[in-house]
Amino acid sequence: MSATIAHLNAENFNATISGAKTPVLVDFWAPWCGPCKAIAPILEELSTELAGKLTICKVNVDDNGELSAQYGVRAIPTLLLFKGGQLAEQFVGMMDKATLKSKVGAKL
Repeated sequence: MSATIAHLNAENFNATISGAKTPVLVDFWAPWCGPCKAIAPILEELSTELAGKLTICKVNVDDNGELSAQYGVRAIPTLLLFKGGQLAEQFVGMMDKATLKSKVGAKL
């Protein structure tokens, strides 16, 4: 895992989202999820390409069921984009890098 992608949990989620200087894209994932594994390197690349414009974090749904329930995550991967501490957009499922970058970029 990249040092630029933080792992969030119930203890640090709200502080991270509300204290971020940039929009935050949170990847709700699980280690056994094939599409989650496939999107991980894309998120790694975007964390570098969009450094300073976007913060990317991850939440393991197996370890953080309460966060998944709070945000209505029912399928993984689910990516939630927060701006100014508020949920701005939700993306569900695997997508290629160009599609994800375009969708996220339109909201930055």
